[in-house]
Amino acid sequence: MSGPLHDDSAVLAQHIREGRFQRSLSLVAALAGALSGLEVTYEHYRGSYNQQIMYTPVLLSLGLTAAGVSGAVSRRAARTVLPAASALTVIDGAIGFYFHVRGVARKPGGWRVPVMNTIMGPPVFAPLLFSLSGYLGLIASQLRREESPVLDLVPGIGPGGHPLLSLLPRRVSKEGIVLEQHVREGRFQKHLAAVAGVSALLSSAEALYSHYQNNFSCRALQGSPLVLGPLLTVAGLGTLWSKRVSRTLLPLASALALLDGTVGFIVHARGVMRRPGGLKLPIYNIMYGPPIFAPLLFAAGGFMGLLASLLRRAD
Repeated sequence: MSGPLHDDSAVLAQHIREGRFQRSLSLVAALAGALSGLEVTYEHYRGSYNQQIMYTPVLLSLGLTAAGVSGAVSRRAARTVLPAASALTVIDGAIGFYFHVRGVARKPGGWRVPVMNTIMGPPVFAPLLFSLSGYLGLIASQLRREESPVLDLVPGIGPGGHPLLSLLPRRVSKEGIVLEQHVREGRFQKHLAAVAGVSALLSSAEALYSHYQNNFSCRALQGSPLVLGPLLTVAGLGTLWSKRVSRTLLPLASALALLDGTVGFIVHARGVMRRPGGLKLPIYNIMYGPPIFAPLLFAAGGFMGLLASLLRRAD
């Protein structure tokens, strides 16, 4: 196979293997921030924003979206604004996970009635999935730009590592510099594959109790993430030990998860349009219909797995 499309694909694969796709991943992080922000906006609207902290992911998703777009345009923004916004998003997701766990514990019976309270309470793992957009932004901030064959140098931020690393203990700082160097060189396959696997497991858990709420009305479609999620988890974690898994099972499971998430988004969108009023009442039906953007978070795990399959290994 030859031609412009084949040449472009070869260049893209080479850039990924060399860690030179900062612009692209910055835009992906921006899109992930926007989608997860929309998801959390109407989920918290259902909870009436009864705590002030419920506004923080909404605001941070806007900040991450703006930072991601800025990082794609500006090299300096990619090294300064993007990692700051991404780190805050990751931290906020961890805090949100604590509050969601506490929310389940405060329901009648608490964790002594785990199935009922997990299904009817706040989505436990949703904040951790929100953190994934911040994780992508952090990775993007350490990559090289597509047009640069050498390390990107920004005044004050050279190849020796981020200035904040100097504030950490020497051992932690050294490990941080090593990871940063691996990311810049495209040699962080194991790390990204493991994150993709954990992401798939969290997404499939979310799908489990979300689809359980409507009694698995379409078993084939609603059961697919419960099969593909664990498959991608096995592939992602298996990549830690096996190079063969990273070249065979990981791209296959990731592609299937990406496809399944895309199909799920279409099905959820159709479910929103089939509600009384349809598109005549878009806000109401999106708020109270199937979570329209949730399948795209599952697809994000597949995207990370595909990306990991193209990277080089650290060893």
